[in-house]
Amino acid sequence: MNAGRIARASLLAVSALLFAPFALAQGAIRIGSILSVTGPAAFLGEDMKAGMELAIEEINAKGGVRGRKIDWFFYDAESQTQKGLTATRRLIDQDKVDAIVGGGNMSGMAIAMLGLTERAGLPFMSTEGAMDIVTPVTERQWTFKSTADDEQVMERLADYFAKKGIKRVAFLGDSSGFGQSAAGQLKKVAAARGLDVLYESFNPSDTDMMPQLGKIKDSGVQAIICWTVTPAGVVFLKQAQQLGLDSRLTLIHSYGFVDQRYMQLAGDAAKNLLLISVKFPVGADLPDTDPQKARIMTLTRAFEAKFKRKPNQFVAQTYDAIYLTRNAIERAGGTDRAKVRDALAETRNWAGVGGVFNFAADRHSGLSKDDLVLVNFRDGSFHLADYK
Repeated sequence: MNAGRIARASLLAVSALLFAPFALAQGAIRIGSILSVTGPAAFLGEDMKAGMELAIEEINAKGGVRGRKIDWFFYDAESQTQKGLTATRRLIDQDKVDAIVGGGNMSGMAIAMLGLTERAGLPFMSTEGAMDIVTPVTERQWTFKSTADDEQVMERLADYFAKKGIKRVAFLGDSSGFGQSAAGQLKKVAAARGLDVLYESFNPSDTDMMPQLGKIKDSGVQAIICWTVTPAGVVFLKQAQQLGLDSRLTLIHSYGFVDQRYMQLAGDAAKNLLLISVKFPVGADLPDTDPQKARIMTLTRAFEAKFKRKPNQFVAQTYDAIYLTRNAIERAGGTDRAKVRDALAETRNWAGVGGVFNFAADRHSGLSKDDLVLVNFRDGSFHLADYK
């Protein structure tokens, strides 16, 4: 070996030693997720997990984030908040994750989890719905979410009611954090928009809503908004039909009920139902001028190829959540927690499949009412009912 080759070999050896600690420090990005794929909330959890799985596979297939692959730590909370908290502690203390994406697909569980992630100073991208998950921001500095705020949903519904001349509505919400958060936001929107609202509630496990529906029937309302992600929403539809309310009133379900399986369980009772949703479930019906359409159709094809079934909006919100986190880590230049949090808060005009996200230091949910549409279910699929 000549002197030049020896010198070059020595230089390479020294370089390897010098950069070995850096290479170790730049290992895989560790993302933890908690969803409920068993128990009562499993109806949503399986699709939400599939959305995350597909996003992570895509990212890793393209080289990861700045050349670093994602290691995914997934736990099933089994629809039990205490198990969700145990998994959160494990992700923080044992798995040493760089971020958590997913709050058990139950708003109450996500709110409980954020107490731990906030204390740990760990970025948490919730995939659950309640606005209380990210407000007040002064107490949720490390917490963001990939779903629409209840306030924006209610504003979008108020726009629809104004268009249709509807002034008196009933709100039938479940007693969970998801349902009660929505009731609180509707009270604010109703006061500002001149809506007269009758409030009734039920437990997520209820199998009889005739007492509540009886009151609503005699109240003179023009529409009923049902707010739940549980099968009790099917009970509402069937019993409303028994009372003839489906033909007399406008029946509306929240975005938490936009699932083909619920529609199939409801059968004929869902024929006149409207649901408020992000655009994802009706991508094929969107005008070609809508900038989201191409992204929605690309994900739909990829999901159907992998899982042999159609995706729903719960797939979209977890798929977006993973990509929002990936985008923030990339812009932060790594996994420094404070930098990732700041990058999330600085996300502007980020086009996902669930909508266009604009976070801010004082607003940790990025969607607006412009990302929401009204849909119905017919011929085995969701279809666009009201675009603007």
